[in-house]
Amino acid sequence: MDAVTQPPVIRLHPEDGVVIARQALPPGTPVAPGVAAAARIPPGHKVAVRGHAPGEAVRRYGQIIGFATRPIAPGEWVHGHNLAMGDFARDYAWGVDARPTEPVPVPATFQGIRRPDGRVATRNYIGILTSVNCSAHVAELIAQAFRRNPLTGEDPLAEWPNVDGVVALTHKTGCGMTQGEPLRLLRRTLGGFARHPNFSHVIGIGLGCEVNQIGGLLEEQRLSGRLRSMDIQEMGGTRRTVEAGIAFVREVLAEADRVAREPVPAGELCVALQCGGSDGYSGITANPALGAASDLVVRNGGTVILSETPETYGAEHLLTRRAVSREVGEKLVALMRWWEEYTAREGAEMDANPSPGNKAGGLTTILEKSLGAMAKAGTTSLVEVYRYAEPVTARGFVFMDTPGYDPVAATGQVAGGANLVCFTTGRGSVFGAKPAPSIKLATNTPMYERMAEDMDVNCGTILSGEESVQQAGERIFRLMLRVASGERTKSETFDFGTAEFAPWVLGATM
Repeated sequence: MDAVTQPPVIRLHPEDGVVIARQALPPGTPVAPGVAAAARIPPGHKVAVRGHAPGEAVRRYGQIIGFATRPIAPGEWVHGHNLAMGDFARDYAWGVDARPTEPVPVPATFQGIRRPDGRVATRNYIGILTSVNCSAHVAELIAQAFRRNPLTGEDPLAEWPNVDGVVALTHKTGCGMTQGEPLRLLRRTLGGFARHPNFSHVIGIGLGCEVNQIGGLLEEQRLSGRLRSMDIQEMGGTRRTVEAGIAFVREVLAEADRVAREPVPAGELCVALQCGGSDGYSGITANPALGAASDLVVRNGGTVILSETPETYGAEHLLTRRAVSREVGEKLVALMRWWEEYTAREGAEMDANPSPGNKAGGLTTILEKSLGAMAKAGTTSLVEVYRYAEPVTARGFVFMDTPGYDPVAATGQVAGGANLVCFTTGRGSVFGAKPAPSIKLATNTPMYERMAEDMDVNCGTILSGEESVQQAGERIFRLMLRVASGERTKSETFDFGTAEFAPWVLGATM
């Protein structure tokens, strides 16, 4: 579809008191009948189409995004100087919008890797996990031995073309930590990665004296056939541990390489939904387009995982309406109460979430950000709510409790079993999440063109009228199938995905 002339602003709901600038608007630009922009409005930002008294609710998407802090005149720029958070009642209306999912007549397929236990992988890595920061460098030295040399082109894995790489995932904790929920959470995260189908084999590297003992952790996973654990102190130091790690990888390379992709149902997709560096267009283009793709995943029998609890805050009542039961809805609301108490205890506020980049892109409050972010989850019923890094066993749309910080959130989702990540961005986040491939979706064309080497999909075509949200969603879904079949994403070409491994750290560092 060719681009068509579009009005200068976007109105999202008849009840909205603001509209969104499609591009920068000079003063005097008409924004509604009888209303013109009173000053320059930056692209993606809000302009009032009617007056608001101090304390009056301001709506976008037909929902409250904040309250006027002073009189707002028609045509005025609406942002942090005249809009702020405020308390208001939410109607949870448990399950009133829940509906059975209509399956597609002919399910789609992709070329996946079927593991012996029946699970399906989208990539085939050998993983190196660490119990503690003290073993991080040793793990990295083992992985380095199998990296392609960018100067000479020498590839130590050239003989094993079906092995996607040897990945060391390290972190900054594992000792000096309280042994209650903080330790359980770390072990749950590492256990999820140890079990992940995108790893054919895993080495666990410990120091030996840490709180998070690697042997006990890996024994809990019951993965002895594809897993080796090593303690640096028991092995006799750095050199001997590195040599043993390299030897193990060489020992299993032939076995890891003996895989073949085969047609598998799209219902084997488990997709982590992420957004980062959001802007005023996120809730208009990339997020709803990803939501349309999410609906297709669910209708094909697959799973999508929405997370980032602080970025759902204020919009949770729209998800409780889609919950399949009151019990599921109440799990979500309980998470919001926990986060309110957590931030209060830490001397923070929930509305501190929109970053400087978010605000520069047009987002003012966490309410506004949340309403746009939840569009990634489409329209199907919410079937379950999980704790951070819990194994996701339900099929359909689920929610996982995570912080809003992208690396920490995605780490929890992949630990839960996500074998694909879809990440929307308006400002231009660069990101990966090994061992799961990450698809990057741009909300606007200028950023997509500026960062074309990092972005996989341009959703700015929705703004220009070249395609609808549903058409963009279909395009994203087809790309999901190709990437799950082995097509490389832009983030994979830059080898993103190891530095972004970031388990959620709770509790005091002792």
